[in-house]
Amino acid sequence: MSEESLTTSHLTSAETTMQITQITSEYFNLSSPSISVYSEIAVIFIGVVGTAANALILYGLVASKQHKKNVLIFNQNALDLFSSIFLIISYSVKLCNIRLTGSLGYWLCMTLYSDIFIWTGIMGSTINLASITIERYLKVVHPVWSKKKLHSWVIYSAAAFAWISSAVHKFAIVSMTATVIDGICIVHVRWQNETAEIIHIIWYSISFYVIILLIIILGYWRILVVIRRQARVMAGHSAPGSSIGQTQSSHIQISVIKTMILVSAFFALSQLPNLMFYLVASLNPNLPVTMADIVYQLPLFITYMYICTNPFIYAIKFDPVKQVLLRLIPCKKNSDQPNKTIYMT
Repeated sequence: MSEESLTTSHLTSAETTMQITQITSEYFNLSSPSISVYSEIAVIFIGVVGTAANALILYGLVASKQHKKNVLIFNQNALDLFSSIFLIISYSVKLCNIRLTGSLGYWLCMTLYSDIFIWTGIMGSTINLASITIERYLKVVHPVWSKKKLHSWVIYSAAAFAWISSAVHKFAIVSMTATVIDGICIVHVRWQNETAEIIHIIWYSISFYVIILLIIILGYWRILVVIRRQARVMAGHSAPGSSIGQTQSSHIQISVIKTMILVSAFFALSQLPNLMFYLVASLNPNLPVTMADIVYQLPLFITYMYICTNPFIYAIKFDPVKQVLLRLIPCKKNSDQPNKTIYMT
């Protein structure tokens, strides 16, 4: 999952406080200031790259007028941009090494130190990825039904659901499990009991990885089967007078599908290490803190890399955005001028 999460066993209130204090002391003794600073600077750099790249892709979607035709793809990049911005904000605050005291310290822990906004965006992006798959599936496999039933309000509702559901989940979990001990924010330690924690781990793993992955695999497998069948039919009935608009529409549809398959594949690869660490650390409360801290950093970086590398996939594979971005390159403007493409749906 996220967050500087160090899990404790089911203890009494006094024992829990003592163990949290011990864990906190060990945590800050094991990490030299230089290592901590370097890792936080690296995350800020990832955030800067992600912010610039996602903002550029959002511009490309608007400039190519694809933001209205592909609302969920626009929403995907907006969520990644949101996470990238808060990577910069949250880790810049952490670099200041503020001692958390009073109500201000509490709210800093609940918001920026807990990475709640970063993970709201990442979880929202995960939900939105499944929504994109379902939308593509309906448009390709059931085109007639989707034209009648898949209204714009349904698409916008799916986009809003990704934001709202992820925010509700993260705020609920952080408010129940975060605490400030001796001026230090510790997240995911105040579970009511061990059973509640295990139930949450299993539910999260199934809901935000297994089910999402199944939707993606089954959805795009069926989409590719239908596209291949359609390609064979079109090849058998192609004529010189075929509609240029229809050809362009098919081209943009295939471009979208190829792009989203790559994004989905990267999601599966980037989320797995962090999820596995969270499972192991949560189910093994006696895991040495030193080992947990060292092993935790790499999966976390891979997860953060996901939100800043997605834009490069769109820039390379999604033709409408690719054409807009190429026109921003001065040396490309003249050569691309005669070959303007009108994208249709």
